[in-house]
Amino acid sequence: MTEPDALRKLSILAILLAATAILAGARLPLHGPLPRAKPEPAETTSPAPLPDKAEPPAPEDVPAPQPKPDAKEPEAPAQDRPPAPQSEPGKSEPSKPAPTEPMQGPPLPPAGLKSPQTPEEEKPPAEQTLEEQHLTIEPESDAEHAECTAALQALGVLFKETPRIDDGNGCGIDKPIIVSEALPGIKLKPEATIRCPTALALARWMKESVVPAASAALPEQGRITTINQATSYMCRLRNGAETGKISEHARGNAIDIASFHFEKGEDVAVRSRREDSTLTGAFQRTVSAAGCLYFTTVLDPESDAAHETHFHLDVIERKGGYRYCH
Repeated sequence: MTEPDALRKLSILAILLAATAILAGARLPLHGPLPRAKPEPAETTSPAPLPDKAEPPAPEDVPAPQPKPDAKEPEAPAQDRPPAPQSEPGKSEPSKPAPTEPMQGPPLPPAGLKSPQTPEEEKPPAEQTLEEQHLTIEPESDAEHAECTAALQALGVLFKETPRIDDGNGCGIDKPIIVSEALPGIKLKPEATIRCPTALALARWMKESVVPAASAALPEQGRITTINQATSYMCRLRNGAETGKISEHARGNAIDIASFHFEKGEDVAVRSRREDSTLTGAFQRTVSAAGCLYFTTVLDPESDAAHETHFHLDVIERKGGYRYCH
């Protein structure tokens, strides 16, 4: 090759190299944003490490629901759970209980009030003891009492008045009387401490129903001379139960009749006589049914096991004058 040819080739190569250099330099900016684009995904992924950094508290959440906070403050479990992870794990326990206590303050007073009171208030009457019912003695009008005792005297009932009885818990009689004869010549054994309205109902029942029924059914027995009573005034609940409504015996409104003693023959005891086809059975069923004309409650041996051996007669007042007779 000649020198001019060699120079030309060198110049062409130089030009090509310069062009490639220029092209290479021009491409660099094109690739320049690429590294910048890389940090962008890095930034998008940066939140991912953040939860990783927030996860360290996760081990702190594990001790948060420890049984200790729940055991100390069981009354506000809903409030204990949110603050628990913050108050227990750190050293700020003395400072953070302060905000939790005021949060618990409002519900605690009602809970405190309920603990001593609601056990009684929430119980149905059937589950309340006599002490839990907070009953009081029913007052009696002086005028009505005087009218009642005058009616007893007119019927020939033998009785005496006695001081007010107050045995607490609603047991007692404001104006009690002690009856020794239900009617002239018919003793009440033992003497019965009751209210005057109870004695008046007993006297009328005996005079208008029991004595005539005995004369018709058992004339050979002679007249009735004694009423044997099982219970008059007694402070207790119904049927002697530990819980439930107060007995009318505890208010002087009730008397239990166990048997009738006749002038001749054996006593007629009160017992189950539903299937008794004798005149004695007829006598008992008659006086039991007639009792509801004078008393507001009549329970006989057919009522339940608690009254298998006597009549329960009381004068409790119910709404609408309702009476229960069985």
